[in-house]
Amino acid sequence: MSEIHRLAIFCGSNPGARPDYVKAARTFGAMLASRGIGVVYGGSSVGLMSALAESVLDELGDIIGVIPRMLVEREVAHKTLSDLRVVGSMHERKALMAELSDGFVALPGGIGTLEEIFEIWTWAQLGMHDKPCGLLNIAGYFDPLLEFLDRAVEEKFVRDVHRSMLIVESDPESLLARFEAYDPPRVVKWINAGTI
Repeated sequence: MSEIHRLAIFCGSNPGARPDYVKAARTFGAMLASRGIGVVYGGSSVGLMSALAESVLDELGDIIGVIPRMLVEREVAHKTLSDLRVVGSMHERKALMAELSDGFVALPGGIGTLEEIFEIWTWAQLGMHDKPCGLLNIAGYFDPLLEFLDRAVEEKFVRDVHRSMLIVESDPESLLARFEAYDPPRVVKWINAGTI
Protein backbone atom coordinates (compact mmCIF):
# COMPACT_ATOMS: atom_id res chain seq x y z
CA MET A 1 0.00 0.00 0.00
CA SER A 2 1.28 3.47 -0.93
CA GLU A 3 0.78 6.49 1.27
CA ILE A 4 -0.04 9.33 -1.09
CA HIS A 5 0.49 12.72 0.50
CA ARG A 6 1.59 14.60 -2.63
CA LEU A 7 1.48 13.79 -6.35
CA ALA A 8 3.61 15.18 -9.14
CA ILE A 9 1.39 16.02 -12.10
CA PHE A 10 2.87 16.33 -15.59
CA CYS A 11 0.60 17.98 -18.16
CA GLY A 12 0.48 20.24 -21.16
CA SER A 13 1.42 23.90 -21.37
CA ASN A 14 -1.40 24.11 -23.94
CA PRO A 15 -5.09 23.49 -23.23
CA GLY A 16 -5.47 21.01 -26.09
CA ALA A 17 -8.12 20.78 -28.78
CA ARG A 18 -10.95 19.39 -26.60
CA PRO A 19 -12.66 21.07 -23.65
CA ASP A 20 -12.54 17.63 -21.94
CA TYR A 21 -8.84 18.13 -21.19
CA VAL A 22 -9.21 21.37 -19.23
CA LYS A 23 -12.34 20.09 -17.50
CA ALA A 24 -10.59 16.89 -16.39
CA ALA A 25 -7.51 18.78 -15.18
CA ARG A 26 -9.75 21.01 -13.06
CA THR A 27 -11.72 18.05 -11.73
CA PHE A 28 -8.57 16.16 -10.84
CA GLY A 29 -6.99 19.14 -9.07
CA ALA A 30 -10.14 19.83 -7.06
CA MET A 31 -10.46 16.15 -6.13
CA LEU A 32 -6.88 15.98 -4.86
CA ALA A 33 -7.29 19.19 -2.85
CA SER A 34 -10.54 17.98 -1.30
CA ARG A 35 -8.76 14.81 -0.14
CA GLY A 36 -5.82 16.71 1.32
CA ILE A 37 -3.40 15.39 -1.31
CA GLY A 38 -0.85 18.00 -2.30
CA VAL A 39 0.23 18.68 -5.87
CA VAL A 40 3.64 19.35 -7.36
CA TYR A 41 3.57 20.61 -10.93
CA GLY A 42 5.62 22.59 -13.43
CA GLY A 43 4.78 26.03 -12.00
CA SER A 44 3.28 27.44 -15.19
CA SER A 45 0.35 29.81 -15.68
CA VAL A 46 -0.66 28.44 -19.10
CA GLY A 47 -2.48 25.45 -20.55
CA LEU A 48 -3.54 22.42 -18.55
CA MET A 49 -0.92 23.32 -15.96
CA SER A 50 -2.81 26.51 -15.21
CA ALA A 51 -6.19 24.75 -15.10
CA LEU A 52 -4.81 22.22 -12.63
CA ALA A 53 -3.19 24.87 -10.42
CA GLU A 54 -6.24 27.13 -10.38
CA SER A 55 -8.51 24.26 -9.33
CA VAL A 56 -6.20 23.34 -6.44
CA LEU A 57 -5.94 26.98 -5.34
CA ASP A 58 -9.73 27.42 -5.57
CA GLU A 59 -10.11 24.56 -3.08
CA LEU A 60 -7.36 25.99 -0.83
CA GLY A 61 -5.24 22.93 -1.54
CA ASP A 62 -1.50 22.47 -1.14
CA ILE A 63 0.41 23.09 -4.38
CA ILE A 64 4.08 23.54 -5.19
CA GLY A 65 5.27 24.87 -8.53
CA VAL A 66 8.74 23.97 -9.77
CA ILE A 67 9.98 25.97 -12.74
CA PRO A 68 13.34 26.57 -14.41
CA ARG A 69 14.57 30.15 -14.36
CA MET A 70 14.51 30.35 -18.18
CA LEU A 71 10.73 29.86 -18.14
CA VAL A 72 10.23 32.43 -15.37
CA GLU A 73 12.04 34.89 -17.60
CA ARG A 74 9.58 34.13 -20.42
CA GLU A 75 6.81 35.21 -18.02
CA VAL A 76 4.95 31.91 -17.82
CA ALA A 77 5.44 31.33 -14.08
CA HIS A 78 2.26 31.21 -11.99
CA LYS A 79 2.55 34.38 -9.94
CA THR A 80 -0.07 33.60 -7.28
CA LEU A 81 1.44 30.37 -5.95
CA SER A 82 2.57 30.68 -2.36
CA ASP A 83 5.26 28.05 -3.02
CA LEU A 84 7.03 28.56 -6.36
CA ARG A 85 10.49 27.03 -6.51
CA VAL A 86 12.78 28.36 -9.20
CA VAL A 87 15.52 25.99 -10.29
CA GLY A 88 18.41 26.23 -12.71
CA SER A 89 17.44 23.60 -15.28
CA MET A 90 14.84 21.13 -16.49
CA HIS A 91 16.93 18.35 -14.92
CA GLU A 92 16.78 20.07 -11.53
CA ARG A 93 13.04 20.56 -11.95
CA LYS A 94 12.40 16.84 -12.50
CA ALA A 95 14.70 15.80 -9.66
CA LEU A 96 12.99 18.14 -7.19
CA MET A 97 9.51 17.10 -8.32
CA ALA A 98 10.51 13.46 -7.81
CA GLU A 99 11.90 14.19 -4.35
CA LEU A 100 8.75 16.02 -3.23
CA SER A 101 6.24 13.44 -4.52
CA ASP A 102 4.78 10.08 -3.55
CA GLY A 103 3.63 9.28 -7.09
CA PHE A 104 3.49 10.63 -10.63
CA VAL A 105 0.56 11.22 -12.98
CA ALA A 106 0.61 12.42 -16.58
CA LEU A 107 -2.41 14.17 -18.03
CA PRO A 108 -2.54 14.94 -21.75
CA GLY A 109 0.37 16.99 -22.97
CA GLY A 110 3.10 17.19 -25.56
CA ILE A 111 6.73 16.18 -25.84
CA GLY A 112 7.70 17.53 -22.41
CA THR A 113 4.89 15.71 -20.64
CA LEU A 114 5.77 12.44 -22.34
CA GLU A 115 9.46 12.89 -21.58
CA GLU A 116 8.72 13.54 -17.91
CA ILE A 117 6.51 10.50 -17.37
CA PHE A 118 8.78 8.23 -19.39
CA GLU A 119 11.85 9.30 -17.43
CA ILE A 120 10.22 8.78 -14.04
CA TRP A 121 8.80 5.43 -15.19
CA THR A 122 12.30 4.44 -16.36
CA TRP A 123 13.64 5.34 -12.91
CA ALA A 124 11.02 3.00 -11.40
CA GLN A 125 11.99 0.24 -13.84
CA LEU A 126 15.62 0.62 -12.75
CA GLY A 127 14.63 0.47 -9.07
CA MET A 128 15.58 4.08 -8.36
CA HIS A 129 12.19 4.56 -6.69
CA ASP A 130 9.12 2.46 -5.96
CA LYS A 131 6.45 5.14 -6.32
CA PRO A 132 3.43 4.63 -8.59
CA CYS A 133 3.44 6.11 -12.10
CA GLY A 134 0.32 6.54 -14.19
CA LEU A 135 -1.62 8.14 -16.99
CA LEU A 136 -5.01 9.81 -16.65
CA ASN A 137 -6.29 8.83 -20.08
CA ILE A 138 -8.71 11.68 -20.74
CA ALA A 139 -10.91 11.22 -23.83
CA GLY A 140 -8.70 8.34 -24.98
CA TYR A 141 -5.77 10.70 -25.53
CA PHE A 142 -3.17 8.09 -24.66
CA ASP A 143 -4.78 5.18 -26.55
CA PRO A 144 -2.28 5.23 -29.47
CA LEU A 145 0.61 5.41 -27.00
CA LEU A 146 -0.74 2.41 -25.09
CA GLU A 147 -1.02 0.46 -28.35
CA PHE A 148 2.62 1.29 -29.04
CA LEU A 149 3.69 0.17 -25.56
CA ASP A 150 1.86 -3.13 -26.03
CA ARG A 151 3.67 -3.53 -29.35
CA ALA A 152 6.98 -2.89 -27.57
CA VAL A 153 6.13 -5.75 -25.21
CA GLU A 154 5.23 -8.03 -28.13
CA GLU A 155 8.53 -7.17 -29.83
CA LYS A 156 10.47 -7.94 -26.61
CA PHE A 157 11.76 -4.42 -26.00
CA VAL A 158 9.69 -3.93 -22.82
CA ARG A 159 9.03 -6.61 -20.22
CA ASP A 160 5.47 -7.34 -19.07
CA VAL A 161 6.45 -6.56 -15.48
CA HIS A 162 7.67 -3.10 -16.49
CA ARG A 163 4.67 -2.41 -18.73
CA SER A 164 2.36 -3.27 -15.84
CA MET A 165 4.05 -0.66 -13.65
CA LEU A 166 2.35 2.11 -15.64
CA ILE A 167 -1.14 2.53 -14.16
CA VAL A 168 -3.71 3.75 -16.68
CA GLU A 169 -7.27 4.89 -15.94
CA SER A 170 -9.72 7.26 -17.59
CA ASP A 171 -11.43 8.09 -14.29
CA PRO A 172 -9.50 10.07 -11.64
CA GLU A 173 -11.13 8.24 -8.72
CA SER A 174 -10.10 4.87 -10.15
CA LEU A 175 -6.57 6.10 -10.81
CA LEU A 176 -6.15 7.39 -7.27
CA ALA A 177 -7.56 4.15 -5.80
CA ARG A 178 -4.99 2.14 -7.76
CA PHE A 179 -2.21 4.49 -6.65
CA GLU A 180 -3.20 4.03 -3.01
CA ALA A 181 -3.26 0.24 -3.43
CA TYR A 182 0.00 0.17 -5.40
CA ASP A 183 2.44 -2.60 -4.52
CA PRO A 184 5.68 -2.35 -6.54
CA PRO A 185 6.53 -5.40 -8.64
CA ARG A 186 8.85 -7.87 -6.97
CA VAL A 187 11.65 -7.02 -9.42
CA VAL A 188 11.70 -3.41 -8.16
CA LYS A 189 11.77 -4.60 -4.54
CA TRP A 190 14.70 -6.89 -5.33
CA ILE A 191 16.65 -4.11 -7.03
CA ASN A 192 16.01 -1.75 -4.11
CA ALA A 193 17.14 -4.47 -1.69
CA GLY A 194 20.34 -4.97 -3.69
CA THR A 195 19.55 -8.61 -4.52
CA ILE A 196 19.70 -8.24 -8.32
